Amino acid sequence: MQLLEDAKGLGIDISRAAETGIAKVIAAEKTRRWQEENKQAIEGWNDYVRRNGLPLAKYRPF
Repeated sequence: MQLLEDAKGLGIDISRAAETGIAKVIAAEKTRRWQEENKQAIEGWNDYVRRNGLPLAKYRPF
């Protein structure tokens, strides 16, 4: 397992690195699922904005 040997050689905390990696994968999967579950609402809102522009756009300072 060259990867583990390299990590140990570089003084990387393998447990912490694994936890960080797992946390990133969990966050990405939660985001993907949320987007899938809310796909209709997101598409509906995007369609509304395409047709009507952003609400309150005239009050934007930029």
